[in-house]
Amino acid sequence: MQTSDTTKYYIHANLRADGVVERSDVVGAIYGQTEGLLGEDLDLRDLQNSDKISRMEVDVESQNGSSRGTVTIGSSLDRVETSVLAASLETIERIGPCEASVEIELVEDVRTTKRKEIVERAKYIHREMFDGAAMGTEEMLDEVRKGVRKGEITEYAGLPAGPNVAESDAVLVVEGRADVLNLLKYGVKNAIGVEGTDVPDAVAELSDGRTVTAFLDSDRGGELILRELGQVADLDYVAHPPEGRCVEDLSGEEINEALRDKEPYGKEGGVTDFETEGEEDTSSVEEEQEESLRERLGSVEGSDEAVLLDGDRREVERVDGGAVGDELRSRNGEVESVVFGDKIDQRALDAASAGGVKTVVGTELGPVVKKPLDINVVTESELP
Repeated sequence: MQTSDTTKYYIHANLRADGVVERSDVVGAIYGQTEGLLGEDLDLRDLQNSDKISRMEVDVESQNGSSRGTVTIGSSLDRVETSVLAASLETIERIGPCEASVEIELVEDVRTTKRKEIVERAKYIHREMFDGAAMGTEEMLDEVRKGVRKGEITEYAGLPAGPNVAESDAVLVVEGRADVLNLLKYGVKNAIGVEGTDVPDAVAELSDGRTVTAFLDSDRGGELILRELGQVADLDYVAHPPEGRCVEDLSGEEINEALRDKEPYGKEGGVTDFETEGEEDTSSVEEEQEESLRERLGSVEGSDEAVLLDGDRREVERVDGGAVGDELRSRNGEVESVVFGDKIDQRALDAASAGGVKTVVGTELGPVVKKPLDINVVTESELP
């Protein structure tokens, strides 16, 4: 990208158009629909001529009769002026002959990126280029701790584990290698990491005849692992890190407190979802909810609308598909499901994940590079 030495920020925007458009159409729409909007001081053409903004980088692709793309603009303006300029891009309603929308994804501070590069380079210089630099007491202790932890971690059936897992009568099940290492740092040597939501058979076999405690992060990933553990392993207790914390980041005192306060598995919810009686009730409710989702999809199918639903699948709001991200942020976790009248694309999944949505429904799955693990994606063909 062509930038000047004074560039401070990069404006990153996503665009969508209900038809086939090209780069020249996008550039023309941006210049044409923002002209005169912000006055002479923030006119895009004048700013570009005076090198206060860079030449726009536009990347657009068309598929199945619609277009998606990105726009990147470098800015030498101050933070406020850059913010106003970025917001003006979201007023664009047409690109070429097509209805369209533009949404700002990120305003990147170039100086922050450079500072990170400086920090990384400084760390390398400090580590590698000082000859005979003195090591303080705390640094020596840290190095010893790291060496001890690295030396003690082992493997059990190919999984990261503490050295006592094979013989211990009690086992801690954690999410991954970093968690095992942190527990080793504070003397806990009977932990094993499952390394993902697909719990290995070795962990299920290990639980037979032992006291097993799940010590997982208090997030969606930890919840999914706990649910599968309850299905495939003989689980006795559940321990939780403090709210918003991960096991790999806990101090020794926090680890001891969490393990001291562990609860028998199933206590938090009475009869768990995995017991026979609970499974029958749950499946009945889920079948009714899936039927409701098909009705919701039918009401918006073929449109650019999206239906926002709460935890009981009651309708919260109907919004334009391009406005889902903003609406979810304003709802503060109230929305648990979103039904799109069109394909589910990457933008829809990213907005849903950022808004804490658990289920996304659409006619079919469109171009997706990375599907969030914490979202249940349901297409029309999967509904009863």
